Order: sequence, then C-alpha cells, then structure tokens
Amino acid sequence: MRIERLSPASYRELIQPDRVHGSLYTEPYVFEDELDKIFSRGWVFVAHDSELPNPGDYITRTVGRQHYLVTRAPDGAVNVFINRCQHRGNLLCNKPAGNARNFTCPYHGWTYGLGGELQDVPHAGGFQKDWGHHGLEVPRSGNYRGFVFASAAHDGISLDDYLGRAKELIDRACDLSPDGKLRLTAGWVRHQYDANWKMLPENDTDGYHVGFTHQSFMRAIRSQYDSFVSDEKQIKGVIRDWGNGHTEIDFAGGYTQPLEWLGTGPDKVPDYVAAMEKSYGKERATELMRLGPPHACIWPNLFLAEMNIVIFQPLKVNQSVQWHTPMLLEGAPGLDFRLLRQSEGALGPASFLVADDASIAERAQQALEAGDPWCDLSRGLGREETDARGVRTSHMTDETSNRGFWQHYLHVMVG
Repeated sequence: MRIERLSPASYRELIQPDRVHGSLYTEPYVFEDELDKIFSRGWVFVAHDSELPNPGDYITRTVGRQHYLVTRAPDGAVNVFINRCQHRGNLLCNKPAGNARNFTCPYHGWTYGLGGELQDVPHAGGFQKDWGHHGLEVPRSGNYRGFVFASAAHDGISLDDYLGRAKELIDRACDLSPDGKLRLTAGWVRHQYDANWKMLPENDTDGYHVGFTHQSFMRAIRSQYDSFVSDEKQIKGVIRDWGNGHTEIDFAGGYTQPLEWLGTGPDKVPDYVAAMEKSYGKERATELMRLGPPHACIWPNLFLAEMNIVIFQPLKVNQSVQWHTPMLLEGAPGLDFRLLRQSEGALGPASFLVADDASIAERAQQALEAGDPWCDLSRGLGREETDARGVRTSHMTDETSNRGFWQHYLHVMVG
C-alpha cells in the first residue's frame, strides 16, 4: 500500500487500533511531514539547565531541522533562541557548547547578546531601517524541573498541557536526588542508527522484546532471564500509556528492596540514604529508593532511561541518532562513579543493550523497505486497564505503549 496524498484520511488508513503500515517508517514524504508537525510545531526537549551552570554558558542543539541556541544569561535565566542571524539567515553559532559574552555572525558581523538582543550592526548607516528591535527569534519555551522544552510554533498547547500526567515521571527521576535536582554534566555519547527515528522510542518502552533481544544481558543475571523468558506470570513489571504519546515500562513491581535498581542495598551507600531521609523523611525516602527511576519516553524525543537521559534525533527517513548521558544526582556525589559505570554498561559503545537494539532496528528498517507490510500491535489489546488518573496499564509484554505512541502520532499528524 502506498498513499501519496498526505491527508487525515491517509493517516487514519495507515494507523489502525491494532496495526500500523510499514510505509510510515520508509516513505520520505511521511518523514518530511513529521519534521513539520512533530519536531517544528510541537514541543520538543532541547536541553537541561544543569548543562549551563554559569552565566555566559551556551549549547546549540538541532531537533529535526530546527537549530536552537540555549544560553544562561547574566541574571541566571535560561534563554532559548532560534540559532539564526536575523540579517541573512546564517547559522549564528557553530560550536556545540562554550561560554561567551555575545555571539557574532561570521557572515556580516552582526552581534547578539546572551538575552538575544541585537548589540551591533557593522556600518549600520547603510540601512534604511532601525534594527534596534531585530533580536534573535524567540520560540516558545519552558522549563519543568530543569528539563527545557521548546516549540517553534507561535501558538499551540501549553507546556503544562503537553507534559500532562507525565510530569509524574520527571518528578520520579528528580526526587531520587536529595536536592531534587539532576546533573547532566558527564558529556554525551552518540550512536547512529540506520533506522527510522520512531523505532527508537517504540523499542525503548517495548517490554515484549527484553527477554529475547537482550538474551546475553539476561543470561548474565540468570534470575532475570528465567523470569523474563520462561514464565510470563513471573514478570512483575507493567506497561503504561500516560497519554500525549508519553509511555513507560515500570519495573518497580519486580523490586524486592530499596536500591535494587542501583545494584546495591542501603547499607552500601549510607551517605546517600542519610541524605534522602533528611530531605524526604524516612518513609518517603524508603519508598522513592524502592520505586527507583522511570523507564519512560516523553514524546517525541526524550527518554528517561532509568539512570540515563537519552535524546532521539531524526536525520533521514532511514537514519537517526541516539544521544545519552548519565543521570547524576545533585547532593549525592558518592554515587557518580557507580552511575558512570552503569551508563557505560547499559548504553556505552561496548554495552549490553545498545548494540542489540540498534541491530534489531536496522534489520526492521531493511525488511520494511523491501516490502509492503503491516506491523501488528495487537498484543494485550483485550486486557488493558485504565486507572483513576486516566493512565492505561497492562502486562509488561503487552503493546499498550506502542498503541499509545501511534494513537498520539495519529492525533498530531491529522492536525
């Protein structure tokens, strides 16, 4: 099936309650439509404020085809701008990060301050207009607990409405810090996938593949392999559709003691436990340390990957990049070494998980490009439950998260 005309009816035909068509991963015209409707008009994750600790710090980040410049102003505010000179549209800042007092366009020397204001126009007398109000373009932006989001659209739903109930997932991550803050300061590692970007968030909250794609990892911890492969009833985790495309695998049901997700126990990290109890009280601290971090995707490009933060970057219809960095906890420096090593083992170049997932994604891309198939998403369709918050939950191996992703995708793409 090939539908050339991009219309609401086209997308409704390609995305059904229990299956999606393979052309959504392979057709360039679909990818172009996504860059506009999802990555330009919609809210996307662009930075974390801990990446900009000092006045004058800046980072540049590309999301879809939009280039963002994020700065820390002298007053401490985090500002988000379109990384484009207002004169002839040249890319203003070419460096990925640094510290600066201002930004000068390399083409004609126009200079902008950290607040986006136009500071200097060389030979300004030659212009027949006042350039005083031509600062950098400011997209809509917002900050939730250090996570900075932006939208290039001039209007649309608010950041609060976009995040919706998924704010609980960000809270769960931040509250593992005694100070309630995260540090993304260990640097980013990038892996290129020769696969469509949607395969990354789909896979990352797919609980069905864990015991099969990651068999080598599961066998390294034999008890986990037995529970994930031999008996479905032994799997204690659940899958959740939080709405708005936000999805989660919640492993907490399988944890039997606090800090099991960290590979240790309270007696091994007494300073961290004491700091948590001081901040939250013993009962709440114990519960937070038992639940552990979220394993959840925030639509469309942010993955709270337990103790890592991941960004999905679409490049081409059949090419994407996954960025990751360890999620360090403010107020718990004693955990840094352990978290760095865990990040290397889970998502680093020689890790257990990334090579498996990249291989599966690329195999799927190759197979879908060679045919005209439907992809089935029906597992667990008849056993989902919706709780009082409106969150849809089912068995960890069910495809509830995939259906949630695609139904929100349909909502966005039909406008």
